[in-house]
Amino acid sequence: MRHWLLPEYIEDVLPVEARRIEMLRRQLLDLFYAHGYQYVIPPLLEYLESLTTGVGRDLDLLTFKVVDQLSGRLMGVRSDITPQAARIDAHLLNQQGATRLCYAGSVLRTRPDGTAQTRQPLQLGAELFGHVGIESDLEIQGLLVEALHLVGIEKPHLDFSHVAIFRSLASRAGIGAELEADMFSALQAKDGSALAEMTGSLDTVTRQALLTLPSLYGGVEVLQEAQQRLPQYAEIKQALQDLKRAAQRLADMEVVVSFDLAELRGYHYHSGMVFAAYAAGFAGAVAQGGRYDEIGQSFGRPRPATGFSMDMRALIGMLPAAEPARGILAPYADDAELRNKVDELRSAGEVVVIDLPGHGAHREELNCDRVLVKKDKGWKVVPAKSLLK
Repeated sequence: MRHWLLPEYIEDVLPVEARRIEMLRRQLLDLFYAHGYQYVIPPLLEYLESLTTGVGRDLDLLTFKVVDQLSGRLMGVRSDITPQAARIDAHLLNQQGATRLCYAGSVLRTRPDGTAQTRQPLQLGAELFGHVGIESDLEIQGLLVEALHLVGIEKPHLDFSHVAIFRSLASRAGIGAELEADMFSALQAKDGSALAEMTGSLDTVTRQALLTLPSLYGGVEVLQEAQQRLPQYAEIKQALQDLKRAAQRLADMEVVVSFDLAELRGYHYHSGMVFAAYAAGFAGAVAQGGRYDEIGQSFGRPRPATGFSMDMRALIGMLPAAEPARGILAPYADDAELRNKVDELRSAGEVVVIDLPGHGAHREELNCDRVLVKKDKGWKVVPAKSLLK
């Protein structure tokens, strides 16, 4: 076995891409900071219960488990930072009003996931805790659109749904947990025949509503159609009203908005409006988010919450290939004036590389298109031309 080979779906990030990721990370975190989101850095490892309780079976299956050699307890390598942010809000900050947090860090998953098809996404996101109204949902959605515009996605496509619609139908009909899970799977697959078979014993109103959900996708007109075809339950009416307000809020933000009321991503822990962002040329979502009011109960302090996350590797992968940064080559010399000039250039943001002795044959590898040369009036930057040969 070659000892330098990496596991499947685990990759190194090489210099050009690593620099782009880091620069973009800084820009996005600065954007979040300007909106009042405080940066947190949760640990890579936690006790398993803290990482997976209240977030559904899917996240548990994505989490690598290890035994803590100090306590003997089972620990997990984080596969999602969102539950960690919720724990920090609930137990460390302990604020009573709205709390805004953001984060950026690697997560590890047992199988490849997302557009980048990696088991080590670089997750970046923002979460808003403590506010239960539609206003915080709209703030998070607007922040996501700003982030996508900053990345270079000029007209992102946001696809919305609302888990309260299906939950309301299942709850009012008294559908058991096992059948509800089967119906959820059928809705995700848009398997009308399986759904028809599962709903055969339900009352006519509920059955017809569930069979209607897979056809309720498209533009804002879908909301009007849903209002006419779904039961007039208070929860459903409120969900449709929230979705309508989201569409209105995004109308002037260079965004394409669509709806798919059978799409229930994150159903096991989301509690309200959910959304995914797409971009031209990419098959999968570049960001996902939604409301998850119930997760705080797992930490003993129920707190309403909404947020989004994205994978930096996927975002970088969708951008045009980058060229290596070009620098200035400085000669190796014990010259105080030269050192001052190098310091001045670096302070101005230039990359200055020292030409170490004995490496003249490899100067092209340094990606320098200019050089420092001594003139009558001091050290000057000139085009490299043949000086690098």
